[in-house]
Amino acid sequence: MKNKYRILKIVVTVIILGLLLSFSLRRFSREQITDNKISVKMSEKTPVYFVDEKDIREIVKKENPSGKVGDLNIPSLEKKINSLPAVDSANVYLNLNGKLNLDIKQRVPVFRLNKDGKDFYVDEKGVEFPISRTYSHPCMLVTGNVQPDEYEKLAELVEKIDKDDFSKKYFIGISKSKDNYSLLTSEGNYRVEIGDLDNIDFKVRGFKTFVEKYLVYQDPQKYSMVSVKYQNQIVTTLNPYFKENDSILKAGKMELAKVPSPTAAKKTEVTPKIAEVKKTSSVKPKESTKPKNHTKETKKAEKKPPVKAQSKPKARVKIE
Repeated sequence: MKNKYRILKIVVTVIILGLLLSFSLRRFSREQITDNKISVKMSEKTPVYFVDEKDIREIVKKENPSGKVGDLNIPSLEKKINSLPAVDSANVYLNLNGKLNLDIKQRVPVFRLNKDGKDFYVDEKGVEFPISRTYSHPCMLVTGNVQPDEYEKLAELVEKIDKDDFSKKYFIGISKSKDNYSLLTSEGNYRVEIGDLDNIDFKVRGFKTFVEKYLVYQDPQKYSMVSVKYQNQIVTTLNPYFKENDSILKAGKMELAKVPSPTAAKKTEVTPKIAEVKKTSSVKPKESTKPKNHTKETKKAEKKPPVKAQSKPKARVKIE
């Protein structure tokens, strides 16, 4: 008997709750969603203003022309707001008092990319979204042919720069040329070449050491590039438009002029001509006064065999 009583009690309770719920729903379905019953909250940590509250309210009115709670399709409204390019996520729900709540999280740009003559933002997830006509968010400017699969690594690099006081002071932009990335600096005309996006912490530490140990004692306009992409070494390029570099560049050109070009380094053979000298001796015969029947005495000239000059080996001259 006790079990039957408990089951009957539970059934009666469920029926009563169902009646109350259906009554409240009928009541809410007839109510109008006025402007004071619409609450729009932006939940992002970094304040951005790509999505305007007025625009959200306009979307609510378009999705629910009658303005009644019962005619509102919450999943459809939520999907519509999530389709906005600058919206990361949206949560739409109704309270029991008939108040419509919209919690919206906007995309926060990590950097602004200029690619193929077009500008757009990229967030920390590597998602592109267009710039706004009414609002411009301050962030790192990146130029060059950056591929979508590099967005996340590039976003990590920008976040590391923003969190480090030294890097934030020096680096104001990033550029890509072919496969090499370079950091644009706020001081001087030089840029910092980092190569790829690997080992960023090590490369930035190398540049920091170069600045603290050497560059602080130099004019920042002395260099046009400081490369840290090579392991355990820093390579600098002098600025040809800096007057104090004239003597250094001139000396460098003179040193390069002394180095023969590869085309001039050809082997040539010099073959000296060897003259053959033949030594000969001749003696004229003496005329005799004796009668013709006597034989003439002549002295034959003894010919010495010709002296053969020994041929010298050919000399080879190598021009470097």
